[in-house]
Amino acid sequence: MLFGLAFVRIFVRFLEIKKPDRDVKDKNRRQKKGPAATGPARPGERSRASAPRTGQSREGQSREGQSPKGQAPKDPKGQSFKGQSRSEPKAGATHAGASRSSGPASKAAVSREMQPRPVKVEPQPAEPLRKIAAHTGEKPAERVPVILETAGTNDYRLIDSGTGEKLEQYGPYRIVRPEAQALWPRSLPAQVWDNADAVFTGDTDEDGMGRWRFPGAALGETWPMRLLDTDFHGRFTAFRHVGVFPEQLAHWSWMKARIEAAGRPLKVLNLFGYTGVASLVAARAGAEVTHVDASKKAIGWARENQALGRAEKLPIRWICEDAMKFILREERRGSRYDIILADPPKFGRGPNGEVWQLFEGLPLMLDICREILAPKESALVLTAYSIRASFYSIHELVRETMRGRGGLVESGELVIREGGLDGSVRGRALSTSLFSRWTSA
Repeated sequence: MLFGLAFVRIFVRFLEIKKPDRDVKDKNRRQKKGPAATGPARPGERSRASAPRTGQSREGQSREGQSPKGQAPKDPKGQSFKGQSRSEPKAGATHAGASRSSGPASKAAVSREMQPRPVKVEPQPAEPLRKIAAHTGEKPAERVPVILETAGTNDYRLIDSGTGEKLEQYGPYRIVRPEAQALWPRSLPAQVWDNADAVFTGDTDEDGMGRWRFPGAALGETWPMRLLDTDFHGRFTAFRHVGVFPEQLAHWSWMKARIEAAGRPLKVLNLFGYTGVASLVAARAGAEVTHVDASKKAIGWARENQALGRAEKLPIRWICEDAMKFILREERRGSRYDIILADPPKFGRGPNGEVWQLFEGLPLMLDICREILAPKESALVLTAYSIRASFYSIHELVRETMRGRGGLVESGELVIREGGLDGSVRGRALSTSLFSRWTSA
């Protein structure tokens, strides 16, 4: 018994002697591994197991301004703390969670994480092409409202309209298309509408896309038409249009008579000229025409129309370019035109991505057109489609633009009159667009 107690005391003493050696070894091992090693922290260091500092989150918890578990929290300067220690490490110590390798790749990774993220720069509004000039003098005389009406011809007729649609005759075909202005009921029976050759279905917006349905036999993409002694192609497009706006016949007839009465070749500029029917009408009447459109497809279509009527020798320049850029260049060159036709869309893009917004660009466009109009016996015709505005909006704008030039501004609406199946009926008037027209005398 006494021998056993003596043995226990000797063994306990032996353990007390060995414990300082183990502490020394643990201390050396911690110095080699750095402050992120487990075990008691040295003075000035924090253990990973200790409570987090203010502003840092515990594992699985989230504080205001911090990211939840599994995401990298960011400081107010946008730097990420994922894989970094918030305290400044001592020389030679490694970041917690980072590689202990001190090679170039490890240092480069740490350097990238410490760099602030680039600040996003908001795009600045584009500078205006040029300022709008301040004009003085009296405003031109006015005549409002003016209703310019288009009746039926041999190749075009508005047969009937109602319940949001219109039934038209285009050459040999009867066509049904959406028409938001047709709020009234139809006049003709349903079987007349059902016998249409083509029906546009899809988006009812002016420039909305859709498809054509052919209730009878399938039709070709194009067909020949003739208006004001000018040949051109009708075409079924995905935007419900067919290559001509027949309500413009009122403007084209007025322009044709003015060119023929001039006694000299007038210079005509057709902006946003589309398929070139107006340009061909003007050239056949004796004018020298410059046709501008940003669409290569539209220019190609216009050339096809020229070839269809064997009119290749007519003096027409076909220019595929942004309309604003073109008239700015013409202003710098000092070019002058006797008649300018402007039929701008509500929204459009130029061949190089230029953006056109009607309400933003129209005042400057008209101001430039004023500068390239001939000083005497000139005219400006503006048409606006599918805009939420009264014709008085563009009427007053044109009067202000032409202040000091004299002349007369006439503004109102373009309408098409229903003619029935044979064109003998004087039916309802369908409004299609707004217009304003300035003439020097």
